[in-house]
Amino acid sequence: MSRSATVERTTAETKIRVEVNVDGTGRHDVSTGVGFYDHMLAQLAKHGGLDLTVRTDGDLHIDAHHTVEDTALALGSALAQALGDKAGVRRFGDALVPLDEVLVQAAVDLSGRPYVVHDEPATLAPFVGGTGPVFATSLTRHFWESFGHSARVTLHVNVVRASRPGAQPDAHHIIEAQFKAVARALRDAVRVENPGGAVPSTKGVL
Repeated sequence: MSRSATVERTTAETKIRVEVNVDGTGRHDVSTGVGFYDHMLAQLAKHGGLDLTVRTDGDLHIDAHHTVEDTALALGSALAQALGDKAGVRRFGDALVPLDEVLVQAAVDLSGRPYVVHDEPATLAPFVGGTGPVFATSLTRHFWESFGHSARVTLHVNVVRASRPGAQPDAHHIIEAQFKAVARALRDAVRVENPGGAVPSTKGVL
């Protein structure tokens, strides 16, 4: 049976429905109202091998903060539910992903202990995005923190190389490479390598 979950989250600021299938093929149907964010979530699905559907209706007349945060929380919860007790999974995953001049390293442990370490340049342009609501680059760290804590994973994301010497860092490339690297690390960590086996922990639980 495929490992899947649906999470609905409604607050005074957002209304969200997330459907995730960990054993998918990378199919995605994402609509948050923030074009760049949709693009990043599509990267997470495509390169993570997740089937992902996201519908978010947020208070974008204010800004994208609540939309990004609450969607990340719902996505993390859906992933945690889909993984269940994590019996037989590989548990650990890592990836080193280039995107032109950018290089990002990500490591994931399905530990059940939320902990997020995120390192990216402090000199990024403040916003990315085309027409419509823009994505504040400061939200990238907040996304990983919200997602990691809700998914109950240990997550390290490190921008190893951000730009060519003397060039201004490309915020789009830096953020996109992060999503691709985490996607590849997750894809490895959630892989079932011991079907019917035990939970990969000496504690017997994750």
